[in-house]
Amino acid sequence: MFSGIQEILVIVLVISGIFLIPRMMKPRPAPPKVVLRRAPLKLSWTLRLAIILSILWPLACAFYFKPWQQNLMPFATLGIGPVVVGWSLNWVLAGIKNKR
Repeated sequence: MFSGIQEILVIVLVISGIFLIPRMMKPRPAPPKVVLRRAPLKLSWTLRLAIILSILWPLACAFYFKPWQQNLMPFATLGIGPVVVGWSLNWVLAGIKNKR
């Protein structure tokens, strides 16, 4: 006579245990996430000056030579040429310095 009620109570007890026991237990703290970041690029004042000059020099030469009015070769040799040669030398010298 009581076997049907006992089975229902056991099922209710199991279901309530499934939902209540995890809430009563202390949750494990999540392991801290390791965030790998690259170090910010540090530019020296000479490198910053070189960047600014490599922008301003071609602009000044463009205003002087006006390459849009058929004066392309003087602008290419005196405006863009020194910037390309300067950064190429910087690149080569940095490679020589790092190889030592």
